[in-house]
Amino acid sequence: MTTLQALRSDGQTSRPDRRAEALDLLLAELHERDYRFVTPTPATHDRVVAGPTMGEARDLRGVFGWSLPFERSLLPSKLLAALDAGGWMTPLPGGRCKSRVRVSSLNEHLFVHSAYPTLSEDCVFFGPDSYRFVSFVLRELPALARHVVDLGAGSGVGGICAATALTEPELTLIDVNPLALIMARANARAAGATVDIHLGDGLPETRAPIDVVIANPPYIADAAGRTYCDGGGLFGGEMTVAWIARSLPRLPRLATMIVYTGAAVVDGTAVMLPHIEALAEAHGAVMRWEELDPDVFGEELGGPNYQGVERIAALGIVLTIL
Repeated sequence: MTTLQALRSDGQTSRPDRRAEALDLLLAELHERDYRFVTPTPATHDRVVAGPTMGEARDLRGVFGWSLPFERSLLPSKLLAALDAGGWMTPLPGGRCKSRVRVSSLNEHLFVHSAYPTLSEDCVFFGPDSYRFVSFVLRELPALARHVVDLGAGSGVGGICAATALTEPELTLIDVNPLALIMARANARAAGATVDIHLGDGLPETRAPIDVVIANPPYIADAAGRTYCDGGGLFGGEMTVAWIARSLPRLPRLATMIVYTGAAVVDGTAVMLPHIEALAEAHGAVMRWEELDPDVFGEELGGPNYQGVERIAALGIVLTIL
């Protein structure tokens, strides 16, 4: 069964799926062992694992945090067998193996996502942006909101953390990546959150009116064109503008869209902002925005797609329909 075949349109598995069952077992085991791992930037990750003692994992953080190779005897046999059966392990010479998933902690929750390095087209990314995204969402989330839609949910981190902060929430997770939805559903189950899952790139028809849409769109002008990070034109800002343009007409009065994104700054101005301001005016939305971090992913500026860009700023944007 392919990843896509493992999901029906309502997000339920069409038959018991060993991939999902393995992730459930993994998250339960790590919760039981009080596992914690805060995922750093790729540059920091590379520096750490280049150290003389990091050639092989010696504990669970080495296996599922630092993505190091390990001896199979390091994991409980039942867990290892489930991960093998689910296809989440890569065999290595000499009998060792390497996990294809990584597990990060945020607040009291654990989130499974793709192992480092995230190079394949269907990678599910989690990193420092995830922590900033959740912090901004929780700060701006209306206290009386019920139905939250996480657009481009990835691991589900934003929607799951939002849902667990609300009373009697309804949560919808949407992504174009079937692998992300398998991981997001496992993460939701581990957090005790009930979710509706949708495969796609826009807001679906939902049973309940939408109160809040949250989004962390891809915003890097990625030369490799990887789905999870390539934001297209406007130095990576095109995807953010497109998501807002598709979402605002679908939102009812007083609904809110909370967006965490990155914006290329040229001559002191965030290039995408005038486009979003025009959309807000066209759809009768009040817009607020702020710089949450003035300089992220600075290593990207040396590439050919960022000629003339001073910096990439992390922005928090809130749009409310009047």
